Amino acid sequence: MVKLPKGAKPVNVSLPPKAQVAWRMFGKFVQARTGSDPELEDNLLKAHIRLRPEEYLAVAWMNTTFAAVGAVVAAFVAALFLLILSIPIVTLLFIFAIVAALPIFFSYMYAFGLPVGYHGKPAGMAKKRGHKIDKRISGAMSFISAMSSADVPVDVIFKELSKQTIYGEVAKEAEWITRDTELLGLDILTALRKAAQRSPSSKFSDFLQGVVTTSTSGGQLKPYFLSKAEQFEKEDRLEMRKKMETLGMLAESFVTVVVAFPLFLVVIMAIMALISKTGSGFVVLLLYVVVALMIPMSQ
Repeated sequence: MVKLPKGAKPVNVSLPPKAQVAWRMFGKFVQARTGSDPELEDNLLKAHIRLRPEEYLAVAWMNTTFAAVGAVVAAFVAALFLLILSIPIVTLLFIFAIVAALPIFFSYMYAFGLPVGYHGKPAGMAKKRGHKIDKRISGAMSFISAMSSADVPVDVIFKELSKQTIYGEVAKEAEWITRDTELLGLDILTALRKAAQRSPSSKFSDFLQGVVTTSTSGGQLKPYFLSKAEQFEKEDRLEMRKKMETLGMLAESFVTVVVAFPLFLVVIMAIMALISKTGSGFVVLLLYVVVALMIPMSQ
Protein backbone atom coordinates (compact mmCIF):
# COMPACT_ATOMS: atom_id res chain seq x y z
CA MET A 1 0.00 0.00 0.00
CA VAL A 2 1.37 3.40 -1.00
CA LYS A 3 0.85 6.28 1.41
CA LEU A 4 0.52 9.65 -0.24
CA PRO A 5 1.90 12.77 1.46
CA LYS A 6 -0.46 14.62 3.77
CA GLY A 7 -2.92 16.73 1.81
CA ALA A 8 -2.23 14.96 -1.49
CA LYS A 9 -5.24 13.95 -3.55
CA PRO A 10 -5.53 11.61 -6.54
CA VAL A 11 -5.59 13.36 -9.90
CA ASN A 12 -7.98 12.23 -12.60
CA VAL A 13 -6.52 12.75 -16.07
CA SER A 14 -9.48 13.10 -18.43
CA LEU A 15 -9.35 12.71 -22.18
CA PRO A 16 -9.10 15.84 -24.34
CA PRO A 17 -12.48 16.92 -25.78
CA LYS A 18 -11.51 15.75 -29.26
CA ALA A 19 -10.52 12.32 -27.98
CA GLN A 20 -13.78 12.06 -26.01
CA VAL A 21 -15.85 12.74 -29.14
CA ALA A 22 -13.78 10.27 -31.14
CA TRP A 23 -14.19 7.58 -28.48
CA ARG A 24 -17.97 8.01 -28.42
CA MET A 25 -18.15 7.78 -32.21
CA PHE A 26 -15.58 5.09 -33.00
CA GLY A 27 -14.71 3.45 -29.67
CA LYS A 28 -16.79 0.29 -30.15
CA PHE A 29 -15.79 0.08 -33.81
CA VAL A 30 -12.08 0.23 -32.97
CA GLN A 31 -12.40 -2.32 -30.16
CA ALA A 32 -14.23 -4.74 -32.45
CA ARG A 33 -11.91 -4.23 -35.42
CA THR A 34 -8.43 -4.03 -33.89
CA GLY A 35 -6.65 -6.25 -31.43
CA SER A 36 -3.73 -5.60 -29.15
CA ASP A 37 -0.89 -3.61 -30.69
CA PRO A 38 2.21 -3.69 -28.44
CA GLU A 39 4.29 -1.69 -30.92
CA LEU A 40 1.80 1.19 -31.03
CA GLU A 41 1.43 1.12 -27.25
CA ASP A 42 5.20 1.26 -26.85
CA ASN A 43 5.48 4.19 -29.28
CA LEU A 44 2.70 6.07 -27.47
CA LEU A 45 4.59 5.65 -24.20
CA LYS A 46 7.86 6.79 -25.74
CA ALA A 47 6.17 9.82 -27.33
CA HIS A 48 4.40 10.67 -24.02
CA ILE A 49 1.02 10.65 -25.80
CA ARG A 50 -1.38 10.04 -22.95
CA LEU A 51 -3.84 7.92 -24.90
CA ARG A 52 -4.41 4.20 -25.02
CA PRO A 53 -3.94 2.57 -28.45
CA GLU A 54 -7.72 2.19 -28.81
CA GLU A 55 -8.32 5.86 -28.03
CA TYR A 56 -5.56 6.96 -30.38
CA LEU A 57 -6.96 4.85 -33.24
CA ALA A 58 -10.45 6.23 -32.55
CA VAL A 59 -9.06 9.76 -33.06
CA ALA A 60 -7.35 8.56 -36.24
CA TRP A 61 -10.57 7.07 -37.63
CA MET A 62 -12.50 10.25 -36.82
CA ASN A 63 -9.93 12.48 -38.55
CA THR A 64 -9.85 10.27 -41.65
CA THR A 65 -13.66 10.04 -41.84
CA PHE A 66 -14.14 13.79 -41.53
CA ALA A 67 -11.47 14.37 -44.18
CA ALA A 68 -13.17 11.92 -46.55
CA VAL A 69 -16.63 13.44 -46.07
CA GLY A 70 -15.26 16.97 -46.43
CA ALA A 71 -13.42 16.10 -49.64
CA VAL A 72 -16.50 14.50 -51.22
CA VAL A 73 -18.73 17.44 -50.26
CA ALA A 74 -16.18 19.93 -51.59
CA ALA A 75 -15.95 18.03 -54.88
CA PHE A 76 -19.73 18.01 -55.32
CA VAL A 77 -19.94 21.73 -54.55
CA ALA A 78 -17.19 22.43 -57.08
CA ALA A 79 -19.01 20.34 -59.71
CA LEU A 80 -22.30 22.19 -59.11
CA PHE A 81 -20.50 25.52 -59.31
CA LEU A 82 -18.97 24.55 -62.65
CA LEU A 83 -22.38 23.40 -63.87
CA ILE A 84 -23.87 26.82 -63.06
CA LEU A 85 -21.04 28.48 -65.01
CA SER A 86 -21.95 26.38 -68.09
CA ILE A 87 -18.66 24.54 -68.21
CA PRO A 88 -18.31 22.06 -71.13
CA ILE A 89 -19.77 18.60 -70.53
CA VAL A 90 -16.36 16.92 -70.88
CA THR A 91 -15.00 18.90 -67.93
CA LEU A 92 -18.09 18.10 -65.87
CA LEU A 93 -17.73 14.39 -66.61
CA PHE A 94 -14.11 14.59 -65.52
CA ILE A 95 -15.13 16.29 -62.25
CA PHE A 96 -17.83 13.70 -61.58
CA ALA A 97 -15.33 10.93 -62.30
CA ILE A 98 -13.05 12.39 -59.65
CA VAL A 99 -16.00 12.56 -57.23
CA ALA A 100 -16.83 8.92 -57.95
CA ALA A 101 -13.21 7.92 -57.39
CA LEU A 102 -12.93 9.68 -54.02
CA PRO A 103 -14.77 6.99 -52.03
CA ILE A 104 -12.51 4.35 -53.58
CA PHE A 105 -9.45 6.42 -52.70
CA PHE A 106 -10.52 6.90 -49.10
CA SER A 107 -11.45 3.23 -48.82
CA TYR A 108 -7.84 2.52 -49.77
CA MET A 109 -6.72 5.05 -47.18
CA TYR A 110 -8.86 3.28 -44.56
CA ALA A 111 -7.27 -0.07 -45.39
CA PHE A 112 -3.67 1.06 -45.89
CA GLY A 113 -3.06 4.74 -45.15
CA LEU A 114 -4.62 4.72 -41.69
CA PRO A 115 -2.45 1.94 -40.23
CA VAL A 116 0.73 3.21 -41.87
CA GLY A 117 0.25 6.97 -41.41
CA TYR A 118 -1.18 7.08 -37.91
CA HIS A 119 0.93 4.22 -36.62
CA GLY A 120 4.04 6.03 -37.81
CA LYS A 121 3.18 9.36 -36.16
CA PRO A 122 3.87 8.26 -32.54
CA ALA A 123 7.14 6.68 -33.68
CA GLY A 124 8.15 9.98 -35.31
CA MET A 125 7.24 11.95 -32.19
CA ALA A 126 9.17 9.48 -30.04
CA LYS A 127 12.20 9.92 -32.30
CA LYS A 128 12.00 13.70 -31.87
CA ARG A 129 11.83 13.27 -28.10
CA GLY A 130 14.88 11.04 -28.29
CA HIS A 131 16.82 13.77 -30.09
CA LYS A 132 15.74 16.34 -27.48
CA ILE A 133 16.88 14.03 -24.69
CA ASP A 134 20.26 13.51 -26.36
CA LYS A 135 20.72 17.29 -26.58
CA ARG A 136 20.16 17.83 -22.84
CA ILE A 137 21.65 14.63 -21.45
CA SER A 138 25.15 16.08 -20.99
CA GLY A 139 23.95 18.84 -18.66
CA ALA A 140 21.65 16.43 -16.84
CA MET A 141 24.55 14.04 -16.22
CA SER A 142 26.55 16.89 -14.68
CA PHE A 143 23.62 17.56 -12.34
CA ILE A 144 23.33 13.86 -11.43
CA SER A 145 27.07 13.48 -10.80
CA ALA A 146 27.09 16.61 -8.62
CA MET A 147 24.18 15.26 -6.55
CA SER A 148 25.82 11.84 -6.21
CA SER A 149 29.06 13.47 -5.01
CA ALA A 150 27.05 14.73 -2.03
CA ASP A 151 25.90 11.13 -1.29
CA VAL A 152 22.28 11.86 -2.25
CA PRO A 153 20.17 8.68 -2.75
CA VAL A 154 19.33 7.71 -6.31
CA ASP A 155 15.57 8.18 -5.95
CA VAL A 156 16.09 11.68 -4.52
CA ILE A 157 18.49 12.52 -7.37
CA PHE A 158 15.86 11.73 -9.99
CA LYS A 159 13.18 13.50 -7.97
CA GLU A 160 15.27 16.67 -7.88
CA LEU A 161 16.14 16.25 -11.56
CA SER A 162 12.42 16.14 -12.40
CA LYS A 163 12.06 19.64 -10.90
CA GLN A 164 14.77 21.13 -13.14
CA THR A 165 12.77 22.21 -16.19
CA ILE A 166 15.95 23.51 -17.83
CA TYR A 167 16.79 19.92 -18.79
CA GLY A 168 13.64 19.58 -20.88
CA GLU A 169 12.68 16.03 -21.83
CA VAL A 170 15.28 14.52 -19.48
CA ALA A 171 13.41 16.13 -16.58
CA LYS A 172 10.16 14.63 -17.88
CA GLU A 173 11.73 11.17 -17.97
CA ALA A 174 12.90 11.68 -14.38
CA GLU A 175 9.38 12.81 -13.48
CA TRP A 176 7.96 9.51 -14.72
CA ILE A 177 10.56 7.62 -12.66
CA THR A 178 9.51 9.59 -9.57
CA ARG A 179 5.86 8.85 -10.34
CA ASP A 180 6.61 5.13 -10.46
CA THR A 181 8.41 5.17 -7.11
CA GLU A 182 6.21 7.54 -5.10
CA LEU A 183 2.74 6.89 -6.54
CA LEU A 184 2.90 3.37 -7.97
CA GLY A 185 5.01 1.96 -5.16
CA LEU A 186 7.84 0.53 -7.29
CA ASP A 187 11.35 0.28 -5.96
CA ILE A 188 13.89 2.54 -7.63
CA LEU A 189 15.65 -0.23 -9.57
CA THR A 190 12.39 -1.54 -11.05
CA ALA A 191 11.36 2.03 -11.93
CA LEU A 192 14.71 2.63 -13.64
CA ARG A 193 14.43 -0.65 -15.53
CA LYS A 194 10.94 0.28 -16.79
CA ALA A 195 12.15 3.77 -17.71
CA ALA A 196 15.04 2.28 -19.69
CA GLN A 197 12.58 0.15 -21.66
CA ARG A 198 10.25 3.03 -22.57
CA SER A 199 12.84 5.77 -23.15
CA PRO A 200 13.12 6.88 -26.81
CA SER A 201 16.79 7.81 -26.33
CA SER A 202 19.31 5.01 -26.59
CA LYS A 203 21.84 7.07 -24.61
CA PHE A 204 19.49 7.64 -21.69
CA SER A 205 18.29 4.04 -21.84
CA ASP A 206 21.85 2.69 -21.70
CA PHE A 207 22.61 5.03 -18.80
CA LEU A 208 19.62 3.82 -16.78
CA GLN A 209 20.40 0.21 -17.54
CA GLY A 210 23.95 0.85 -16.38
CA VAL A 211 22.62 2.24 -13.09
CA VAL A 212 20.59 -0.93 -12.55
CA THR A 213 23.50 -3.21 -13.47
CA THR A 214 25.97 -1.34 -11.26
CA SER A 215 23.59 -1.42 -8.28
CA THR A 216 22.68 -5.10 -8.60
CA SER A 217 26.32 -6.14 -9.05
CA GLY A 218 27.39 -4.34 -5.88
CA GLY A 219 29.30 -1.53 -7.57
CA GLN A 220 29.46 2.11 -6.52
CA LEU A 221 27.26 4.58 -8.36
CA LYS A 222 29.34 7.69 -7.69
CA PRO A 223 32.24 6.69 -10.01
CA TYR A 224 29.72 5.47 -12.58
CA PHE A 225 27.91 8.82 -12.61
CA LEU A 226 31.19 10.73 -12.89
CA SER A 227 32.43 8.57 -15.77
CA LYS A 228 29.12 8.94 -17.60
CA ALA A 229 29.20 12.71 -17.16
CA GLU A 230 32.70 12.83 -18.67
CA GLN A 231 31.66 10.49 -21.50
CA PHE A 232 28.62 12.55 -22.48
CA GLU A 233 30.63 15.77 -22.23
CA LYS A 234 33.23 14.37 -24.66
CA GLU A 235 30.51 13.15 -27.02
CA ASP A 236 28.87 16.57 -26.84
CA ARG A 237 32.16 18.25 -27.81
CA LEU A 238 32.66 15.85 -30.73
CA GLU A 239 29.11 16.46 -31.92
CA MET A 240 29.64 20.22 -31.68
CA ARG A 241 32.89 19.91 -33.66
CA LYS A 242 31.11 17.94 -36.39
CA LYS A 243 28.39 20.58 -36.58
CA MET A 244 30.99 23.35 -36.85
CA GLU A 245 32.77 21.50 -39.67
CA THR A 246 29.46 21.03 -41.48
CA LEU A 247 28.63 24.71 -40.97
CA GLY A 248 32.03 25.71 -42.37
CA MET A 249 31.49 23.54 -45.45
CA LEU A 250 28.06 25.09 -46.00
CA ALA A 251 29.55 28.58 -45.63
CA GLU A 252 32.19 27.80 -48.26
CA SER A 253 29.52 26.42 -50.58
CA PHE A 254 27.43 29.54 -50.06
CA VAL A 255 30.33 31.84 -50.90
CA THR A 256 31.17 29.81 -54.01
CA VAL A 257 27.64 29.37 -55.37
CA VAL A 258 25.85 32.53 -54.24
CA VAL A 259 28.65 35.13 -54.23
CA ALA A 260 31.43 34.12 -56.62
CA PHE A 261 29.43 32.30 -59.30
CA PRO A 262 26.99 35.19 -60.06
CA LEU A 263 29.90 37.63 -60.35
CA PHE A 264 31.73 35.39 -62.82
CA LEU A 265 28.47 34.86 -64.71
CA VAL A 266 27.82 38.61 -64.98
CA VAL A 267 31.37 39.26 -66.22
CA ILE A 268 31.20 36.45 -68.80
CA MET A 269 27.77 37.52 -70.08
CA ALA A 270 28.87 41.16 -70.31
CA ILE A 271 31.91 40.14 -72.39
CA MET A 272 29.70 37.93 -74.60
CA ALA A 273 27.30 40.84 -75.16
CA LEU A 274 30.19 43.07 -76.24
CA ILE A 275 31.82 40.64 -78.67
CA SER A 276 28.62 39.06 -80.04
CA LYS A 277 27.11 40.54 -83.21
CA THR A 278 23.87 38.57 -83.57
CA GLY A 279 22.76 37.40 -80.12
CA SER A 280 23.75 40.40 -78.06
CA GLY A 281 20.11 41.33 -77.35
CA PHE A 282 19.34 37.90 -75.90
CA VAL A 283 22.53 37.94 -73.82
CA VAL A 284 21.65 41.38 -72.45
CA LEU A 285 18.18 40.08 -71.54
CA LEU A 286 19.73 37.16 -69.67
CA LEU A 287 22.06 39.61 -67.97
CA TYR A 288 19.06 41.62 -66.74
CA VAL A 289 17.44 38.42 -65.46
CA VAL A 290 20.59 37.43 -63.57
CA VAL A 291 21.13 40.89 -62.06
CA ALA A 292 17.49 41.72 -61.30
CA LEU A 293 16.14 38.29 -60.27
CA MET A 294 18.77 35.63 -59.71
CA ILE A 295 21.18 37.56 -57.49
CA PRO A 296 18.50 39.17 -55.21
CA MET A 297 16.63 35.87 -54.82
CA SER A 298 19.83 34.00 -53.95
CA GLN A 299 20.51 36.43 -51.12
